[in-house]
Amino acid sequence: MKAIVTLNAGSSSIKFALYELSGDSLRFDAGGKIEEIGTAPRLRARNADGDILERNWPHDGALSHEHLLEDLFAWAATQLGDREIIAIGHRIVHGGPYFAAPRLLDDALLDALDTLIPLAPLHQPHNLAAVRALRALAPDLPQIACFDTAFHHDLPALATRLPLPRAFHDQGVRRYGFHGLSYEHIAERLREADPDRVGGRVIAAHLGNGASMCAIRAGKSVDTTMGFTALDGLMMGTRSGALDPGVILHLQTQLRMSAQEVETLLYKKSGLLGVSGLSSDMRSLHTSDAPQAAEAIDLFVRHAARQAAALIPALGGLDGMVFTAGIGENDPVIRARICESLSWLGLALDAEANGRNASIISAQGSKVLVRVIPTDEEAVIARHVVNLIKFEGSHSP
Repeated sequence: MKAIVTLNAGSSSIKFALYELSGDSLRFDAGGKIEEIGTAPRLRARNADGDILERNWPHDGALSHEHLLEDLFAWAATQLGDREIIAIGHRIVHGGPYFAAPRLLDDALLDALDTLIPLAPLHQPHNLAAVRALRALAPDLPQIACFDTAFHHDLPALATRLPLPRAFHDQGVRRYGFHGLSYEHIAERLREADPDRVGGRVIAAHLGNGASMCAIRAGKSVDTTMGFTALDGLMMGTRSGALDPGVILHLQTQLRMSAQEVETLLYKKSGLLGVSGLSSDMRSLHTSDAPQAAEAIDLFVRHAARQAAALIPALGGLDGMVFTAGIGENDPVIRARICESLSWLGLALDAEANGRNASIISAQGSKVLVRVIPTDEEAVIARHVVNLIKFEGSHSP
């Protein structure tokens, strides 16, 4: 038996999944993540039936991503049995203007992706560090990059342009869009679940610690809330989202903050955490009696509804809305409040269906069909890996 591994290495976590490959068929076998990297790393993993395989796996907080990956693969070996890992697929956050399809990672591609680190400083360095760490561990194992920007690669030209002098656009200062692997999965699921509406006008809301929305028409991205970096658009767990650029000038010229201090503020100390002063976790804010927690939630909802409404002109109307990711899939209160703010579109929720996170949560008679679809970026990566391996194999001499 053969196996595919997917990895999504972030600053404080490494998500992974193991898939069994039989012919062209993929079967999820196990998955989880190493979390709290830098403080008290621990592994949480489950098999396909949801049984816990590992929960604690305590490690020294000083251990690097590289050491943790080495230990993760040693642990994975105990789960493989007679299966052989034949390739690893990575979520690479930024592919820039050039990389729109999965690619086999080699020295030249890694060097090219290094140049994009300033566009995704919170994610790209860790994505690439994981690739290099695994190359040292298993130099002959194929590793494949799957780009989070790829789904948005064919955005209409105007949707990519920023209102700056043209020379900057030509240098790559443009809108790219992110969470593309998640939106690719949503588009595929919509094709399966509702083929009669496959040409419809849909807003997909990926609401988690990182959050964005995408306007999808006929299965293609036509606009999205994240732009040049993954800092743009919606208010997030620790990221500010869209901000008056004059604020940045004020922070630097009047408050004398350095570029690094501003970057840390906007990426790691803003959003839900910054407004509440308590937590970046929506679940914790729901349980808090602090007025700052309520205000952070109110602002998150306001920004989400505002950004959703701003996407509608690119679609020319709205037929459907999809909620996905941690908050989108599991928080009926946030979904209800966002939809209430958009009720002028003829959108109405079924409170009971919404309360149990049903797959369709809109009420009968609602002009907009509202769905909850769990995202599965790992499955998208695994399929891309298999397809690329097949393509490379069919074109080998």
